[in-house]
Amino acid sequence: MGAWAIGRAPGAVFLDRDGVINEDPSDYVTSWASFRFLPGALEALSFLTAHAIPLVVVTNQGAVGRGLASREAVDGLHRRMRQAIEDEGGRLLEVLTCFHSPQAGCSCRKPAPGLLQEAAARHGIDARRSILVGDHANDLEAARLAGIRSIIVLSGRTVGQQIPLPSGCIGVYRDLLSVAHWLIDDSHLVSDEACGTPPALTQYAVE
Repeated sequence: MGAWAIGRAPGAVFLDRDGVINEDPSDYVTSWASFRFLPGALEALSFLTAHAIPLVVVTNQGAVGRGLASREAVDGLHRRMRQAIEDEGGRLLEVLTCFHSPQAGCSCRKPAPGLLQEAAARHGIDARRSILVGDHANDLEAARLAGIRSIIVLSGRTVGQQIPLPSGCIGVYRDLLSVAHWLIDDSHLVSDEACGTPPALTQYAVE
């Protein structure tokens, strides 16, 4: 991963939260008491941090917009999440959250690309050399609109659904730890190739 040292804008790994980092139950995760890291997630975040990969969480938390949780509660959860990750050797560059309801029509709620674009501009991240890891079609579409390649993981609530894979989706993996090892082993964050979809990846039946 030597690209960090030669003056080029770095790529990053953008991460959805629910279903990628933590368990995604049927109701909202809005408190630390209901937050559970997925198996292997802390190890994956520590592994990527050890290889100097910038990590940015981009998450929809529409419970706030619906009046089911406060922004302060979600921000507090994220502070504790970040501390737990740091205690295990990981580090998040930032956690960006859309608090709007799905009906708000904002530019930050995925599948809109606003959070990704905001993070890239703020931190000087090269979208073409970045990857988003998500568990939902909205994550993949947000990445496509931002010009970022994407990966879908099978650790969220989309298991059992037909997931259309848009242009730029380059893989389907079991969980974040599997993605982390793939990224580091094959150095996918140093490629200057434009986003593209292998012919075989047009739709995936998540089972």
